[in-house]
Amino acid sequence: MTVHMRLGFHAPETGAELAGLVAEAADTRTPLEVMGRGTKREVGLPVGSGAVVSTENMVGVALYEPTELALVVQAGTTIGQIEALLAENDQELPFEPVDLGPVLGYGPGEATIGGVIATNLSGSRRILKGSARDHVLGVHAVNGRGEQIKAGGRVMKNVTGYDLGRALAGSWGTLAIMTEISLKVLPAQREARTVVFFGLTDQTAVEALCIAMGTPFEVSGTVHMHAELAAHLSDEDIATAEASVTAIRVENFPASARYRASRLTQTLLAYSPALELDQERSKMFWNEVRTLKMFQGKPNPLWRVSTIPSCAAKLIGNLSRKMEVRAVYDWSGGLIWIETPPLTDGGAVDIRRTLAEFGGHATLIRAEDATRAGIDVFQPLDPPIAALSAKLKHAFDPLGILNPGRMYRDM
Repeated sequence: MTVHMRLGFHAPETGAELAGLVAEAADTRTPLEVMGRGTKREVGLPVGSGAVVSTENMVGVALYEPTELALVVQAGTTIGQIEALLAENDQELPFEPVDLGPVLGYGPGEATIGGVIATNLSGSRRILKGSARDHVLGVHAVNGRGEQIKAGGRVMKNVTGYDLGRALAGSWGTLAIMTEISLKVLPAQREARTVVFFGLTDQTAVEALCIAMGTPFEVSGTVHMHAELAAHLSDEDIATAEASVTAIRVENFPASARYRASRLTQTLLAYSPALELDQERSKMFWNEVRTLKMFQGKPNPLWRVSTIPSCAAKLIGNLSRKMEVRAVYDWSGGLIWIETPPLTDGGAVDIRRTLAEFGGHATLIRAEDATRAGIDVFQPLDPPIAALSAKLKHAFDPLGILNPGRMYRDM
């Protein structure tokens, strides 16, 4: 490999080719920026790299056994391609991955499955079906030495080395570069029904959502959003309500979904449920939650905050006294998307101080390059966790060449 090649853009087609590139980078101490199709490239600290390595040419299905609920795909295969294939067999990715592409200037469905697992971004259905990492059966990857490694299997009963997949999920390409991923898939839900409330305060909405989660009706989505954000959605009744919107989803066979929605409405009568969305309207609503339509086309900083649901409304209330914020509460408040004013630090100081009081962690998803470069984009780690993370990084990438500084400046 020449110096010019090392400092360029590389999109290998096979794991062996990728391993050779990484081995050469390790020999020459060349930092590598790791990505799929780049839809989340603006998340995290800017990577000072000598070369860029993309998995976008590693595409295709290695194995798909619908009866075994198992799918093996190359890491560069897009979510759009995967979901189209699964839909042909009435199946789906159960963790309903969040699609950050549209809020970062890309089209929907362009994210790669490698990028989705590497960032462990799970959608509204996580409260019922689990996170992205929970559905990884096995992975093939290349570590920072240029070695091809693999663990796990193609069916759920084979869990040898399963922890490797869990370690790489959420590592943002800083430990190894995934080349092939084995996933558990599930039958698609036949029908969704959504019970909608208007005008609830944040605290009251979270209370209603938590009550819904405590029912036996297998709720698969609980979201509350401020009125100014709800106005950007496509459903006319919701967009023109000029009020906050609180929504609860149930999914199953048609008769069961309708029955559960009816029972939820009765259970939550005290909160004045106002509307029930049928299958088509529900599908549109939750797809817009998944693609964060309410935040699209805006320049303002966008944060992803995880906290305890019971603290969520108080956290936003406290933060609102420091700056103007707009929020969407998902997972009954366990996940909050927060849009802040275009401050120099994106609101980082106030958000970190508020989290210190209420608990949780925050990641800056969207901001100008200067803002990202000047703050901690990911939640600072407590010393014991930082030490453990450093050991894990050294085990996978001892020379620190994979996405150096992407998550934390010294790793």
